[in-house]
Amino acid sequence: MASSLAFLFPGQGSQSVGMLKALAAAWPVVGETYAEASDVLGYDLWHLVDEGPKSELDRTAVTQPAMLAAGVAVWRVWRSAGGPWPICVAGHSLGEYSALVVAEAIDFRDAVALVAERARAMQSAVPPGDGAMAAIIGLSDAEVVDLCATQARGEVLEAVNFNAPGQVVIAGTKAAVDRAVVAAKPAGAKRALPLPVSVPSHCALMRPAAEALVGPLASIPVAAPRIPVLHNVTTAPESAPDRIRELLVRQLFSPVPWVGTMERLAKQESVTLAVECGPGKVLTGLSKRVEPAVPTLPVYDPDTLASALEVVNAA
Repeated sequence: MASSLAFLFPGQGSQSVGMLKALAAAWPVVGETYAEASDVLGYDLWHLVDEGPKSELDRTAVTQPAMLAAGVAVWRVWRSAGGPWPICVAGHSLGEYSALVVAEAIDFRDAVALVAERARAMQSAVPPGDGAMAAIIGLSDAEVVDLCATQARGEVLEAVNFNAPGQVVIAGTKAAVDRAVVAAKPAGAKRALPLPVSVPSHCALMRPAAEALVGPLASIPVAAPRIPVLHNVTTAPESAPDRIRELLVRQLFSPVPWVGTMERLAKQESVTLAVECGPGKVLTGLSKRVEPAVPTLPVYDPDTLASALEVVNAA
């Protein structure tokens, strides 16, 4: 089964207070992973994950290292439980960093420091309250792009996450996103939902953050991945370290074509089964809509771990 298995890593938005608590109780490697991250950060990351408050966990500067550690912790549990290596990995936005750690392209401790710097740069790029994101449900990709064009009115407003057919996330200045949310339903959308985020990710407003990330990226070792990592910007794998650095910089202000990523997994990488490695089931739900030929199994507690291992070992 390992010859057709992929691992997927969720990004910001899948976090919740108490996530991985049951898994940590059964597998000490979860706590060890968070202790390693805490040592880099200089504060107790697991305490915030385990006890909150939610407002603190939801801060970008905390969420990003917390989700990085979550993906890596679940991966370490998987391997400790005898789970096989996949043939390729992919991560949604921040999840790309977890994928690169798992593929042994970036050391975990380096990745923790890097995503902490990434989060600080993103938060600094746009003053609080000046940017926003929203999910547009029920319009085609082209219709959402047109909606952004008509509602931008000289401000930044872009389609940034192509998550599934009929589900696109937009980002930009708060005023422009608010206009698009109001205009979406008359344009034919089923729903337009503002998202509770503190930064407008993957749009042009993040270019200053991308520039700020160049130096930290240049200062850490990056190796050719042990297994292919499908990058957000191109949906393709890359082996050259400098190219990987370039794509991580571009990722900050470029759209995430998750539909294209899942299509590539199925058609070009010959994946027939995927495991979502981290809290929640966001990517599992998207997979059902994007690429039903690639069933996705979530792993975030002992029961889902046992279920996924049973399916993988029986296939």
